[in-house]
Formats: sequence, structure tokens, C-alpha cells
Amino acid sequence: MAVLAGGRGERMGGPKSGLVIGGVPILQYLLRRLAWGGPTVLVTGVGNERPAGWELFDAEVTDAVAGEGPLRGVLTALEGAGTELVAVVTVDMPGVTAGMIGGLVAALGAGDVGAMYARGDGRVEPFPLVIRRGAVGAVRGRLAAGRRSVNSLTEVGVRVVSGAGWGEGCWTNLNFPGDLEGFRID
Repeated sequence: MAVLAGGRGERMGGPKSGLVIGGVPILQYLLRRLAWGGPTVLVTGVGNERPAGWELFDAEVTDAVAGEGPLRGVLTALEGAGTELVAVVTVDMPGVTAGMIGGLVAALGAGDVGAMYARGDGRVEPFPLVIRRGAVGAVRGRLAAGRRSVNSLTEVGVRVVSGAGWGEGCWTNLNFPGDLEGFRID
């Protein structure tokens, strides 16, 4: 599993990797919540290396190019992964569950590059994302072409599956200070 935590968090007022939930660093919170049994990789950005909780991960990798958004983080995760399949979550979505990741893995077909959810209203959510390490070339190509949308990976074989059964809390995205204040630990 890879956790993307490389952004500057300008709307939040600072890097989201520095947030605290329930009295613990958000990275620690996420690892506890997900209780991941396999290898873990933290993806950080230049100038945001080693945030609180980084030492709990098996490895930390840093984006080679700053300012290219989450798709660059996905590429960095794939390049740093030691497994064929990589579950990618973001530091600013603390409501994601291990069950959600398991659902994507179960929905992944043999010919699929990866899988992501569409919410009940049809909006595609790029994270959590399960993606095959073999997608490195496709992700590199999209970045080289200036196509930085993670959602656009559906054009190269990432399947979209229904996430209608997941509660709204799992889609919480911490973008502004008020979002953190409104987040409730379940």
C-alpha cells in the first residue's frame, strides 16, 4: 500500500501530512485504521520529506518532480513498489477503509490495469486506487503528455466500479481547516 503525502496543502495552510487526528499524526492514524498486512510506502514531495509518522512505513520515496499532482505520486508509488499490485490512498482521505481497498482488488479483472470507485451519484473518485505495477509506462506517458488527471487512467484500462454502498464519511477529503474540524472518527 502506498500513501500519497507529497502536497503542499496550500488550502489547508500547510502540508496535510502534518495533520493530527485523535491526538496522533495523520500518517499513524491511517496506518492504524487500514491495518495493512503488506508492505507500506510513503510517497512524499520535495521539501516535505519525513513528516511525523514516516518511520512507521517500510519505505519512503519522494517524487522526482514537484508540482505535478497526485498522478506523479501514483507514478512514484509504482516505481517504489515491490509488489505487482499497489493500493494507493491519500493522506487527506482519512475515512477510507481496508474494506474499500479489498473491494477494488476483488473487482479487478485479469485485463484491468487497475480499479477505482464511482460514488452513488456517479462521480468518479480516483482514490482509493488499486493499480498494477505494469501501468508505469501508461502513467509516465500521461504525465509526459500533460494529462495529470488520475481519473483519466480510465482511458488506459483502470476499471470504475460502484462505490454506492460505502457511506459518505469514507469520501471525506481534508482540503480546508474546517474539514479537519468536521471530521469524526468512527
